[in-house]
Amino acid sequence: MEQEELNEALKKHRLWLQNKSGGERAELRGADLREADLRWANLNRADLRWADLRGVDLDFSCLPLWCGSLDAHFDDRQLYQIAYHLVRSGLYSKNTSEKTKDELSKLIGFANKFHRAGQCGEIKLEEMMEQ
Repeated sequence: MEQEELNEALKKHRLWLQNKSGGERAELRGADLREADLRWANLNRADLRWADLRGVDLDFSCLPLWCGSLDAHFDDRQLYQIAYHLVRSGLYSKNTSEKTKDELSKLIGFANKFHRAGQCGEIKLEEMMEQ
């Protein structure tokens, strides 16, 4: 899928999310989106199943956390980013059980490979537990 075609699909998807005329749900299932620019894209309710997302910039995007993003083909960089957000949020949250925090702490090294860890702050278990 070319960037221009993707931009048009995302534009229509945005309209669809807002219940405006001319809008339609983005159907990106199985699309080859390698190296696509998805920064700032609201992918809420987009169907990304089996989409190839290798090299896609997901910074500032809204990645769907429903079945529509299951089975998408993420690369290591993206998985570090997703893990960083999960681990940091889970360890920081007052609502997370100690059992879950123990499991999340096992992923700190992996999560700290996130390309913005320096900017956002490296996850340090002792600091998170003090919050």
